[in-house]
Amino acid sequence: MSGTTHSQFDDLSSLYEDMASWPFRKEIETPSVLETLGDVRGKDVLDFGCGDGTYSRILKRLGARRVVGFDVAEGMLAHGQQRESENPLGIEYTNALSESLNGQFDLVLSVYVMPYARSKSELDRMCANMARVLKQGGRLVTLPIHPDYEPDPQYYAQYGFSLTQQPAHQENVDVRLDLFYDNFNATVTACYWSFASLYDALAKAGFTHIKHKNPVPAQYADIDKAPAFLVPYLKRPHAVIVEAS
Repeated sequence: MSGTTHSQFDDLSSLYEDMASWPFRKEIETPSVLETLGDVRGKDVLDFGCGDGTYSRILKRLGARRVVGFDVAEGMLAHGQQRESENPLGIEYTNALSESLNGQFDLVLSVYVMPYARSKSELDRMCANMARVLKQGGRLVTLPIHPDYEPDPQYYAQYGFSLTQQPAHQENVDVRLDLFYDNFNATVTACYWSFASLYDALAKAGFTHIKHKNPVPAQYADIDKAPAFLVPYLKRPHAVIVEAS
């Protein structure tokens, strides 16, 4: 990620940790991600773009053997390291993916990272880096912006954020993400990538089995029976789960 990309996150670590408790993440995203990852006990996991380390801590508590959190945003990484020093779980944090990590992980998790590749070549490099650290037969689970997100900026407002892009659904065009839940206010800029570009970047990195699905946890498999507040998000999520191996 570019310097501009990671610098916009340096002062947002407390906000991102708080976001884990926001309803759409707590009720939909996190359980969907964990169900997709499956049983992590005894597995080695790289949290690629770990941010404040929320998922790293969850995975370690669920029994992952080794968890490495990687991020280039110094503020985010420092927050994760501080949490580790306060409550040691055995998580390693790093701002660089050295060659010593090649082929070391059963799983790579990458949540909200792909949208911060600022060019197709950067997206390709990002996918290549995620691929090279996986063991033979390892899996990647990643959450980019959903290529079919709802373009009305107000659609997601009840969940504490909005997405604005002009024009909507345009390749390699900036998307503004405004966060405003529970008295927090912040704005970050991401990038829109189509399914074609996402799949192409993953294939170039050597992944041969690639698929995607909406984040719908098992308890809400029948979307229309989910809590009314969550139904609009379940029907048009702003992120999609992409699996690759």
